[in-house]
Amino acid sequence: MKIKLEYVWLDGYKPEPNLRSKVKIVEYELIKNLRVEDFPVWNFDGSSTEQANTGNSDRLLKPVRIYKSREFPLENSVIYVFCEVMNPDNTPHESNYRSLLNEEQEDLWFGFEQEYFIREEINGNILGHKRNILKGQGEYYCGVGHSVVGRDFVEEHLNMCLNHKIDITGTNAEVALGQWEYQVFSKGKLKGGDDLWMSRYFLYKISEKYGYHIDLHPKPLTHGEWNGSGLHTNFSNDKMRDKGGYDYFIAIFNSFASRHEEHIKAYGSNNHLRLTGGFETQAIDKFSWGVSDRGASIRVPQDTANEWKGYVEDRRPGSNADPYKIIREVSKSLDTAEEILEIKMNMNSNVNVTGLSEKYRTISNDELLKEYREE
Repeated sequence: MKIKLEYVWLDGYKPEPNLRSKVKIVEYELIKNLRVEDFPVWNFDGSSTEQANTGNSDRLLKPVRIYKSREFPLENSVIYVFCEVMNPDNTPHESNYRSLLNEEQEDLWFGFEQEYFIREEINGNILGHKRNILKGQGEYYCGVGHSVVGRDFVEEHLNMCLNHKIDITGTNAEVALGQWEYQVFSKGKLKGGDDLWMSRYFLYKISEKYGYHIDLHPKPLTHGEWNGSGLHTNFSNDKMRDKGGYDYFIAIFNSFASRHEEHIKAYGSNNHLRLTGGFETQAIDKFSWGVSDRGASIRVPQDTANEWKGYVEDRRPGSNADPYKIIREVSKSLDTAEEILEIKMNMNSNVNVTGLSEKYRTISNDELLKEYREE
C-alpha cells in the first residue's frame, strides 16, 4: 500500500519564516513501525529557501514530529512529517530556532491564541469588507449569521487539526468581520512550537481550496477603529500550577519586566502598529500586569489571582510571531524569576552568626554588658 509522507519545514526568510513542504511516496510496510527519529532524512534545495547558496545548496530535513489522521492507515493516506533544517554536517542550520530550545520540558504548558484575518486573495479585500455598510467592531465578536464570514473554512481547519491530534481547545469569530481565532494547547516547549506551526500549515493548505489568503500581519487594518491580531500566549509550569504563591508570581512579573525589550524583539515584526496602548493592548515601550486586565502586557486570570496558582497570559506577541522564539523568551524569564526569588529569600533570611565572633573578633551584647558591670 502506497502512502504519502508530506515533509514540512520552515525556510530562512526574515523577519518571519515561511512554511514549505514536499511529498515522498513510500510503501506503508517500510515505515509502519518506525519512530519519528527513524523516518528517513531528506534533502532540499536550500538556495531556493534563503538557507544556502547555489554552490552548496543541499540542506537536510530531520524529522522531529509526525501527525497522522485518526483513520490512518488507508490507501493514499498522508503522514505529515514536521522537520528541522540541518546543515550537511548534521548541525542545526542558523534558521533552525527550534534547536535553541534544547531539551523538552513537559511541565511547561502553552496555550496559544492564534488570531488571523482572511482575505479574498493575496492583497485582496478582507473577507466580508465589500459590504456597503460595515459596522464597527464588536458586533462581529463571536457572532453568527450575517455577523460572520468564512465559517465553513474555519470549521474545516478545526476538524483537520483535531483529526491529526493537535489539541485545538476552541475557536471564535473575532471583533472584526473576517477575523478569527483558534486556540492550541500543548505540553512541552518543543511540542508547543511544533503544534502551532503545524496548525498554521493546515490553515494555509486548506486556504488553497477556498482561494483565500491568510493574513497574520499584526495590524492589517490601520484605518478605522479596528483591533489588530495577536498570538496571546498562556503559559504555566508545575510550580505555578501546584505551589504558586504571590511572591513567586511577583518574581515572574519582575523578571518579564526586566527582559521586556528581549521579549518584544522576539514577538513579531510590525508589532509596534498593534501595541499602541489602545485596542486592548499595552504600549510597546511599557510593561504592566493586571488581574483581568486585557490592556496589560500580562493578564492574570481571576481564577489564578484568587489563590495565586495557575497560568498567566502574555498579550504582547503579534499574530505573525515565531512560537519557538516566544517559548525561548518565556523559558528564560521563568529561569530569571527563580533567581530573583532566591535572591529575595536570601536577603530576608536570618543570618547565622555562629562562629562570627571568633572569625571577626567581636563579642555579643551579653558579654559586653558583663564586662561593663565588672568594671
